[in-house]
Amino acid sequence: MKWEDGKKGYESYLKLEKSLSQNSVAAYINDISKLVVFLNDNYKKITPEKVKLQHLKSFVDYLNSKEVSPRTQARTISGIKSFYKYLLIESKISSDPTALLESPKIGRKLPDILAMDEIDSLIEGIDLNKPEGQRNKAMLETLYSCGLRVSELVNLKITNLFFDQGFIKIEGKADKERLVPVSGRAIGEINRYLNGYRKTLKVNKESENILFLNRRGKKLSRVMIFTIIKNLAEKVGIEKKISPHTFRHSFATHLINGGADLRAVQEMLGHESILTTEIYTHLDRDYLRSTIHQFHPRS
Repeated sequence: MKWEDGKKGYESYLKLEKSLSQNSVAAYINDISKLVVFLNDNYKKITPEKVKLQHLKSFVDYLNSKEVSPRTQARTISGIKSFYKYLLIESKISSDPTALLESPKIGRKLPDILAMDEIDSLIEGIDLNKPEGQRNKAMLETLYSCGLRVSELVNLKITNLFFDQGFIKIEGKADKERLVPVSGRAIGEINRYLNGYRKTLKVNKESENILFLNRRGKKLSRVMIFTIIKNLAEKVGIEKKISPHTFRHSFATHLINGGADLRAVQEMLGHESILTTEIYTHLDRDYLRSTIHQFHPRS
């Protein structure tokens, strides 16, 4: 079996059976491509079914030599394990060479969050005299109000806005839908955007139902959202490394610190496992610990 044939079948498996997003599929295929390049350079065109555990350990040693972070190594190894699981399911191989392949131990990284005054500062820093100003304000209010992923924000549809009921419908990872409450402030900013800037755009036919559009009337890219937030942070003097996901982290942390039920936050974030949501309880403990170290006389 050729690597390209294996990768094509694996890509279809990820899309159709696992229902992964385009970005996730691309990441998995990229992991396999890295492995293929390494194997071709070191083991003379070895095929997928000929790969043994020692070959994979050599690849991990190679990643270590390139000072690839443990977190990135773990993600790459996870992709390789998934690929060989697929080959085993499809009876392309009789044994799985990744069965005893270990991932590096990684600690749980606590995400950066924004304080309420920092969020206010970012939103107030938007220049509403610019045509796209109201759009940007509506986007940031929506990110923080609903705790959306950036992919969910750029794909948010007008027909999924249920403002009379106070909810929006989100199409999340693996096409899973969920209803998320939306704040009155976010509703107001979105309506101002819809009745103002968006009406001035010549909307591309494919983007007619997409809420947030660029000046060409097309769906915004994820990169554009990152750029808008990065530029705003520089403008208002926030030195933290922030991204659209920082608003999601802040949304969850502020809810839990305010006493919200963990299960409710899990539902709003669209987390499959509550263990993923529990990281935000650790954020609060970390804050308490840092407060003690900073202010206790015997610290």
